[in-house]
Amino acid sequence: MDYIIELIKYIILGIIQGVTEIFPVSSSGHLVLFSNLFLGGEDINATLTLFLMITNMGSFLALLIYYFKDVKELVVDSFNFVFNKEKRKEIIVQENISYAVKLIIAIVPIGIAGLLIKDYLPTNLLSIGISLIITSLLLFLVFLLRNKKFSNDITFKNAGVIGLIQMFAVFPGISRSGITLVGGLSQKIEIKKVMRFSFLCYLLISIPVSGLGLYDAIKNPGTMSDIPGFSLAFIFSFIFSLLTIKIMHKYVTVKNLIWFYLYALTVGLVSITLYII
Repeated sequence: MDYIIELIKYIILGIIQGVTEIFPVSSSGHLVLFSNLFLGGEDINATLTLFLMITNMGSFLALLIYYFKDVKELVVDSFNFVFNKEKRKEIIVQENISYAVKLIIAIVPIGIAGLLIKDYLPTNLLSIGISLIITSLLLFLVFLLRNKKFSNDITFKNAGVIGLIQMFAVFPGISRSGITLVGGLSQKIEIKKVMRFSFLCYLLISIPVSGLGLYDAIKNPGTMSDIPGFSLAFIFSFIFSLLTIKIMHKYVTVKNLIWFYLYALTVGLVSITLYII
């Protein structure tokens, strides 16, 4: 019976990852918070690193399926630009290689920041609560722009600015998608364009992150003690990421980001309260 309860916990954490990775409320912050609650405040850093990697792979696979057409076009046209002189002259190929370069520009800062400080990031309930409150304020800032009509395309400069802003998302509790929305909308880029750019950035970021997580798992094989639990977390992360991305694109607008602001603020305050008591 106890083991079944443990498996249910993994399922819940997988669902939390799937939903919060897509919605702008910080998946890492939620997983740290709920892992602390489920594991009773034990030292969970090693296990949590692997768990984040596995559940992120579930979200990665879901987003890859959802954006498969976009990814395929970017990969094929980038290949054609480099190796096919005739295709290189086509406008669509030039546009796609330009977009691919912008994605790379945007992920470089967060990649560097992650490598430099990943071992020093705070994961206690106080830091998570503060970061979630910061996320809520960022979402409220975006909400204040709800009556603005933006139509700018993403330029190389925009990509660089988004990348620098996105760098702060290495801190658990700071929503990467939320802070990317702030970076994009502050430059008058329409929300749907920012969302697409943000999630394609996530796909690129996830490749090296998963690689590092796998390397850490090999170095610390004891963290892989519950393969059935990790497998269930992966499956439910995948399912709920796929469901949530469809909801996000169909229903989420700048005007209803107020609900994410209120939610992130509430969870942040709860996290700080739990730390105090």
